[in-house]
Amino acid sequence: MDRREALKTTLAAGAVLTLGARPRRADAAVRSFQLKYAPHFGMFRHHAGEDLVDQLQFAADQGFTAWEDNGMPGRAVEVQERVASAMSRLGMAMGVFVAEGDFEKVTFASDTAGVREALKKKAAAAVEVAKRVNARWCTVVPGRFDPGLEPAYQTANVIDNLKRFAEVLEPSGLVMVIESLNPWRDHPGLFLTKIPQAYQICRAVGSPSCKILFDMYHQQITEGNIIPNIDRAWEEIAYFQIGDNPGRKEPTTGEMNYRNIFRHIHGKGYTGILGMEHGLSKDGEEGEQALLDAYVASDSF
Repeated sequence: MDRREALKTTLAAGAVLTLGARPRRADAAVRSFQLKYAPHFGMFRHHAGEDLVDQLQFAADQGFTAWEDNGMPGRAVEVQERVASAMSRLGMAMGVFVAEGDFEKVTFASDTAGVREALKKKAAAAVEVAKRVNARWCTVVPGRFDPGLEPAYQTANVIDNLKRFAEVLEPSGLVMVIESLNPWRDHPGLFLTKIPQAYQICRAVGSPSCKILFDMYHQQITEGNIIPNIDRAWEEIAYFQIGDNPGRKEPTTGEMNYRNIFRHIHGKGYTGILGMEHGLSKDGEEGEQALLDAYVASDSF
């Protein structure tokens, strides 16, 4: 088979172009993923360069239809607006940014007036960012566990504070997704660690603006049982994040069968975003190519 025929075969299979040193920057995407996987800034910088819009363009050329940026609130307003304009032009949906996530202090588990007022201000600021970047979801981490207070009282405080946060978000339609983080490998001492706990809290808050962010990397470490927990908590899940374990790299690098997991999520009719909140197993362009290959393989269900 000559080079031209090999190129046709590769395109027909929907695979990443590997005939040259780097994937082709196409006018139209070379594939169509079945789910809305969302890369983040820096993930394709070796192919696309450091410019944020160039990175968005490259991702769109590779078939990605969503994006997320945890640090969006910290970017200058003009940068937020430039990113939003480019995403609109490319037909890309905006995923989460972090609205509140203090890993050092007791926040939502507190009942002090000062903490509650600060949280309301964070909620209001999140609404403004979401308007600029066309975001529907924002991440909230409910802060640290208070070792000096009974857990049941802390749970009541978290529920009350999330209700207040949701009240600020509801008029705009912005949804906070609360994230359970693993205490064994990455984040010891936080209040929210498991999906059943997040489900209980969301049911108690009872707001359309308070749902679950199901980070599958964290939950594989904390409790496993990924697919059954997805089914149990389904009505409260609004967003997923991805990362294989061990290592928190792209799918196919660890113990998790993401092809089966993605098939299950797709089969349930999920049309939301799955954030690629993980690193790359290899450096440079080779690592970015491996990332693309992993998602092509895992999406082939």
